[in-house]
Order: sequence, then C-alpha cells, then structure tokens
Amino acid sequence: MKHFLKETDMKPSELGEVFALARDFKRKRGRHAPPVLSGQTWALIFAKSSTRTRVSFEVGINELGGHPLYLNKNDLQLGRGESIEDTAKVLSRFVHGIVIRTFDHADVVRLAAASSVPVINGLTDFLHPCQIYADAFTAAEKWVGPDGDLVGALKGRKIAFLGDTSFNMANSWILGASLFGMRISLAGPAGHEPGEQVRAQLKAEGRPTEFEFTTDAMKAVAGADIVYTDVWASMGQEDEAAARTGRMRPYCVTATLFAAAKPDALFMHCLPAHPGEEVEQAVLDNPRSIIFDEAENRLHVQKALMSVLSASRAGE
Repeated sequence: MKHFLKETDMKPSELGEVFALARDFKRKRGRHAPPVLSGQTWALIFAKSSTRTRVSFEVGINELGGHPLYLNKNDLQLGRGESIEDTAKVLSRFVHGIVIRTFDHADVVRLAAASSVPVINGLTDFLHPCQIYADAFTAAEKWVGPDGDLVGALKGRKIAFLGDTSFNMANSWILGASLFGMRISLAGPAGHEPGEQVRAQLKAEGRPTEFEFTTDAMKAVAGADIVYTDVWASMGQEDEAAARTGRMRPYCVTATLFAAAKPDALFMHCLPAHPGEEVEQAVLDNPRSIIFDEAENRLHVQKALMSVLSASRAGE
C-alpha cells in the first residue's frame, strides 16, 4: 500500500507526476475529468485544528467526486482508548483513504502500517509534507511559468529557513530540499537547531546529513532564492510562547533581512502569520510574498496526491 507520510515517500518520477497533475487540476478547476475519487469516502482524522488543511482536503475530495468524512478525536473511540491499529483496520473496511493531522508522528506511522487504504500525513510535530509539496510547486510555477519543468526548476535553488529550525516545517524542508535537489540554510537560536530525528531519517534513507545551520540570519539569507519562516510557537507550545519570542526575535524576517537575499527572492510562510513577530507586515505585503499562492496550491497539490495514491491502490 502506498502512503504519503513524509516528503521522500514519493520517488522523483512520481514527484513529476504529482506536480503535472496539480498544474492540470489548477488550470481546469471545475472542468477536469474524470472524477477520480467518484464513489469514494476519505476519512479526515484531526487531533489538531486547522484552516488550510481541513478546507483544502474537504474541497479537494469533493472536487474529485468523493465524500470527505471529518472526524475529530472525540468522534472516535481513539479518544477512549481504542488502539491506533484497531482504528486503522476498522476504518479500512469503510473508507477508501485516510488523512490524519495529529501530534506524534509515530502514531501516523502505526496507523499506516495497519491500514489497507492510503494514509496521508496532514501534519505531525515532526513533518508537514503536504505543505512542502505545495510550497515547492508554488515556487517552481513562479520560476518557469505555465509550461516549464516544475521539478527541474527547483534544482540548485537555495532556501533560507529562519526561526525554530527544530520543528516540523524546518524538518520537512530539510527532507524536501534533499528530494528536490535544493540547498538549505537554516538560521535560529542555539538550542533550536535541527534535531537527531531528522538526521536519523536522512541517514536511514541514505541521504546526506550535511545541511547548513547557523545562528547568523544574514548569513543564511545571503544568495537565497526563497526566504521562509513559520510561527515561533506551534500548537502545543503555547505555554512557551513568551520565552520563545525573546529567543527568536533576531530571526524576524524584516524588510532589511529580506533585502539581503537575491533581488528576486520569494518570501514564503505556511500561515497563519503573526505580523511583528516572525515577519514584518512590510514583508508580507511585498509583491514577492507568495503566501496566498501557497495556501491555494494546497488544494491542487493534495488533489494530485490523492489521485496518485488512489491510482496506486487501484493498480494493486
């Protein structure tokens, strides 16, 4: 069974297929055929609240002819002690695919291992692969236009990631950059550097573990094609927000810092953004800020991912 739990679950050839499908879905929204999820029901298990992930998956499943079934933790016996494995086996008898957004990445791995239908990681504390694919697609379409090589456009590009470089978005960009052939430079305070989990993941896949981490924000953005940041306190870290703000302040993406990247560099953020914290409002308003294009492309890229996974299951 093919699942999408991390960026590198797709081979380079499959990445090209996903991006090509996403481009086609975007061009032909409301007119594309056939409805590849016709007659299918996909379960959406959400232990973490969401705007972009929930809406984009629900709309995407509907547009592909399927039916989304939203389930929060309180809707399932998971909240009362039923095992992840039993939940996966039961849902596999009812639905055609599962999207899960939760805290512990190990729970997603266990769910997929016991599932006989495709599982998509909608976010964990370790990784957010749907966001990274949408981000990469968004940057590539800006660089090559409507007909260029989307995957090829990423190779050799540099992304600078600023802020908390030890959490899911930074981890995902480290894996993603390895898959896309990009260079990545991460800047954050000491104690928030990328952790052992992402290094172990790279090592297990035979990928290089030499990515750049620095405490110097200016050094990280020098020569960058993309300047990227995320919130300083993710869900579940609210009690640490004040302390984190003090440590992260030097990594706020100011207009001055953004100007130190390439003259045509793109600014990206997975949202929601907090102006005046991780990024200045002037940067969010810059014409080279493509944050809402990223948000929109979650829909198109996820439709492509579900199509590819559904087709792989049908071909078993």
